[in-house]
Amino acid sequence: MANTLVQDLIEAGIHFGQRASSWNPKMQRFIYGKRNGIHIIDIKETVKGLLLAKKYITKCVAEGRDVCFVGTKRQAKTVVETRVADVGMHFVTERWLGGTLTNFRTIRSRLKRLEELEGIETQDNFASYSKKMESQLRREKDKIKRNLEGIRKMEKLPGAIICIDVRREITALKEARKLGIPTICLIDTDGDPDLVDIPIPGNDDSMRSIDVIIRELCLAVAEGKQQRQGSPEGREGDARPASTDGPRRSRRAQFRADDAGAPESPGSETTGDSPAKAVAGQTE
Repeated sequence: MANTLVQDLIEAGIHFGQRASSWNPKMQRFIYGKRNGIHIIDIKETVKGLLLAKKYITKCVAEGRDVCFVGTKRQAKTVVETRVADVGMHFVTERWLGGTLTNFRTIRSRLKRLEELEGIETQDNFASYSKKMESQLRREKDKIKRNLEGIRKMEKLPGAIICIDVRREITALKEARKLGIPTICLIDTDGDPDLVDIPIPGNDDSMRSIDVIIRELCLAVAEGKQQRQGSPEGREGDARPASTDGPRRSRRAQFRADDAGAPESPGSETTGDSPAKAVAGQTE
């Protein structure tokens, strides 16, 4: 199985990085060498990061927490929408709205508004409104649905955020770190690994490489769901409301997380450890 995974990664071109002139020196430990002015990523580091991410995602889902995939770049949209929807997880592919995590109450209110507009459309297809008002309401409905359809069933903050391209999804990563939510990211040689708890070094511009990574992470989600369904403790944990009595990173983060009914995340303990250390401890 490991040999098949490595073969799939190599065939997808996961080891091709950015041009050497645009690299981030913090990615030095993930780089194998340089060929024709292009950095070559060490495939061993890619497999190591991928296996670590899969192990954590399986554990996270098995404990009753969901994960959210973020892939707004053109190469990732179709892959994320197709594969993540099959495993029933949340995703963002249009664009990351600022405050999606830190201002989760407002996001939930917009989703309630979407349900209200869809109810009006189902009832009389906006026949009771003027043409101008009907046009405004339809545009409002389409805009909310386009931006928030993937996180429509996300009733609480996720247990982990999975991003494609650390530079493009910088806002999502900063919000997750502010709330102590562990982050996993497919990161190219021009990215900053310090922004991510579990980096997966690899080509984030190739649709084939993104597809292999998302496929493996979705398999981890499916495995976590199987463990959750087969465990009596897991079923009881799903039925219990999430506890919010634990310490938080800040008063504002506590307000946002408590309002969203979020579970305590591994990186939110005030022990002085960074979220990366907390994630590493969870996966050992």
